[in-house]
Amino acid sequence: MLTRWFTTAAENRRSGISGEARPAVRRSRLGSAITAMALATGLTALASLPAPATAGDARQGRQVAYITNQDDNTVSAIDVATNTTIATIPVGNGPRGVAASPGGTRVFVANQFSNTVSVINTATNGVIAVIPVGAVPVGVAVTPGGTRAYVTNSGAGTVSVIDTATNGVIATIPVGATPTDVAVTPGGTRAYVTGFGSNNVSVIDTATNTVIATIPVGAQPFRVAVTPGGTRAYVTGFGSNNVSVIDTATNTVIATIPVGTAPVGVAVTPGGTRAYVTNSGSGTVSVINTATNAVTTTVPAGTQPAGVAVTPGGTRAYVTDFISSTVSVINTATNTVEATLGAGTGPIEVAIANVP
Repeated sequence: MLTRWFTTAAENRRSGISGEARPAVRRSRLGSAITAMALATGLTALASLPAPATAGDARQGRQVAYITNQDDNTVSAIDVATNTTIATIPVGNGPRGVAASPGGTRVFVANQFSNTVSVINTATNGVIAVIPVGAVPVGVAVTPGGTRAYVTNSGAGTVSVIDTATNGVIATIPVGATPTDVAVTPGGTRAYVTGFGSNNVSVIDTATNTVIATIPVGAQPFRVAVTPGGTRAYVTGFGSNNVSVIDTATNTVIATIPVGTAPVGVAVTPGGTRAYVTNSGSGTVSVINTATNAVTTTVPAGTQPAGVAVTPGGTRAYVTDFISSTVSVINTATNTVEATLGAGTGPIEVAIANVP
């Protein structure tokens, strides 16, 4: 049985966490084989390593996957070519959302229990700044130009806008209830924010940092990904077991795609032809053909898959398995898991940086 990702204010006070439930740590404490992790709430190979990165990936430069380990307050940095850990980086309490700058020099981590964002220098894999933001930050996205970072504050119902040159907050934008994720369009003109508690998506004009549209979507929208062409946004409906497809020209839902139970993460391939969706309640990943908006295959993953990111070359998808504390590496050519990696406790989100 799946539990809710959010609890009442009274339950939160008893847990000692403002606006959120205490994170799940071990399956034995959950009372069922699959449970939902609370929202507020290196890697060692466990199976044979995959084949080396293809030429398509190699041309992209050195790629590093940054995994937020929610329950041990660290970020694991994994070399994608070898699937080996190159650093374990202490950050704030309850690290959740993670995003890399376009140039690959910085990684931004939302620390939900510290109400901060840690900034990692990818050259040294050390934290070079800690930025106070709103209550319970969980999602983060960097603009294509790298000048701004947008952070969802789920406990405050706002989005903080960070100037990446000064590492200071320059704007705070009211959005829907319990915002969980944010994605910026390739042109950098719009930011799409999921409102888990209001069942909608807020659209921010990044020039004015104001909400210009609100789009009803499926129940408890969790994550959002925009296609490389910027024409579509894919939104996971945690409570409705589907994915809403938004036409960004009209800001309307044009398709609703059934997937597995309690979908959480979503990532679109660089070519824009497929979307990978983690089904936390089913222990699977749904692969969507974006031309037909239909699921073409379902890939078994670890226990309670959460975050997903696709390599710049499009050949691999990295999936965090929250309860089993593993990372499943999917070969996108065959849509099979070619490696399972051990992780820190409670790996939850992933971003892949093209490190210079």
